[in-house]
Amino acid sequence: MGSSDMPEKRKTPAARAGEKRIAKPPAAASPALDARQQLSAFEAAMKRFHEGRLAEAGGLFSIAAAGPESDVANGARLRMAICDHRLRQETVEPASADEYYNYGVALINTRKLAAARENLERALALTPQADHVHYALALAQALGGDIDSARNHLARAIELEPRNRLIARQDADFAPLARHPMFSALLYPERRGW
Repeated sequence: MGSSDMPEKRKTPAARAGEKRIAKPPAAASPALDARQQLSAFEAAMKRFHEGRLAEAGGLFSIAAAGPESDVANGARLRMAICDHRLRQETVEPASADEYYNYGVALINTRKLAAARENLERALALTPQADHVHYALALAQALGGDIDSARNHLARAIELEPRNRLIARQDADFAPLARHPMFSALLYPERRGW
């Protein structure tokens, strides 16, 4: 009988316990963040968050959430959830005039003007007499440099709701256009006699 024909011996649990085990070296763990590093990651994340670079911001918030300062970690987790939510929302398809309007205004705020105009035009097609939609569309067009269309929609918004004239006078986004003759006559008709 050769050695290969012999039954294999099994070790008892006691025999196995006496053997030296070769432990694997621990995986290189990432060094723990100190409070300064955590705050630095959080500040960098906030900068990207405000720039609209949500995916990058989310990654940095994740790093800041692992730090020792609980207030910073909680704030980072909250903002990380906001980033995730907003990134998922970018693929949302509005279904009503109000949803198109709200989404269009949100896009104006992030200065995605072409998409804002498209959504506001859809809202207007569903509610052609909505002064607030005309106003928002005028704003998107003005910011995008389409002065003629902006003036026409603002005029219609004022015609439908005269209070929009005062609102536009105080709107910082319309301020650069207030000196433009077409807008000046629309916003300040009382000055014609001066």
